[in-house]
Amino acid sequence: MDLEQLEKECEVLFTRTGGPGGQHRNKVETAVRLRHRPTGLVVTATDSRSQHQNRLSALRRMAERLEAIERRRLAAEKRLRRRRTRPTAAARRRRLETKQRQGRKKDLRGRVPPEDGT
Repeated sequence: MDLEQLEKECEVLFTRTGGPGGQHRNKVETAVRLRHRPTGLVVTATDSRSQHQNRLSALRRMAERLEAIERRRLAAEKRLRRRRTRPTAAARRRRLETKQRQGRKKDLRGRVPPEDGT
């Protein structure tokens, strides 16, 4: 995705943050926070004391996250379009054998016929 086009889709907010760099980092708004309007995804970059570098790294991170989301969506679509396959002959045979075994077991549960001699 083109970074310029991505930046047009995002709200850009410059903030101050602490961390390494001390006074120089705290007095200038060099941290960049991007919010992608269509998805609501938020990314921040505070790596450098340069606002320009932070903006570029935030845009790259946003592009990576959006690509990852798109990859997951496509993978989910692909799973939904799975082709149905028929059971193998061996699987059908096993299923029938299991049903027959269950049927014989149930036949044995019936009443015991009375003996004729008693």
